[in-house]
Amino acid sequence: MRFTYLMFLLYFFLFLNCKSKKHHLSKISVSQISIDNSLEPNADVENFIKPYRDYINTELDSILTYSANTYSKTDGFLNTAIGNYMADVVYDQANPIFKTWSGHEIDMVLLNHGGIRAIVPQGPISARHAYELMPFENTIVIVALKGSQVNNLTTYLAKNKIAHPISKLQLILNANFNIIEAKIKGRTVNPKKTYYVATSDYLLNGGDNMTFFKAHDTVYETRYKIRNALIDNFKKVDTINPEIDLRLIQIKD
Repeated sequence: MRFTYLMFLLYFFLFLNCKSKKHHLSKISVSQISIDNSLEPNADVENFIKPYRDYINTELDSILTYSANTYSKTDGFLNTAIGNYMADVVYDQANPIFKTWSGHEIDMVLLNHGGIRAIVPQGPISARHAYELMPFENTIVIVALKGSQVNNLTTYLAKNKIAHPISKLQLILNANFNIIEAKIKGRTVNPKKTYYVATSDYLLNGGDNMTFFKAHDTVYETRYKIRNALIDNFKKVDTINPEIDLRLIQIKD
């Protein structure tokens, strides 16, 4: 009994001691470790990842097609060959999928000039070029817009004065950047018609101030990355040879 009582007192005093003890942060030490070529690689890690690295590099560097010339987004004013190519690829690759899902066809495509992140060089083209051209994970979405909302889209393009990639839309501007003519697949935009516009999820959410997408009727999510559409197109064609054309032009006379 006495032993139990003594043990109780011991535990009681230990409890009081722990409860009353407080810990305070007195010092923070910081050190900087540079990650550069001076760091010795870990042989075990290198041996483990080497087969995966070799496989990925082989896949990325395999030649898929050829480019007739070097194409850059700075080559044109209101439309560029590389931008035209990318917009046309989105249409060609996504339209059959969309038609199967919905019974409708894509009416036009709009991407953004800033999303073009590299050139397409002359010569052999691989999947790696697609990753450089479109490093983002942007996916293709199809947005149902009324013709009146498409008019807001064309007004944006006219006032923005930037070569945003478009496909199946023709826009003719005067010297003051006012719209003379706007046609989709050769027909004047009808304010009462619903148009199915393919774009990226980034622009759908207001990227580049393209707020006209926010008033959409319906959105179809394809989960098809623009980059993958490019790679699939590379595999289908022998040669990439896009041109600057008349899809978005200014008449100054």
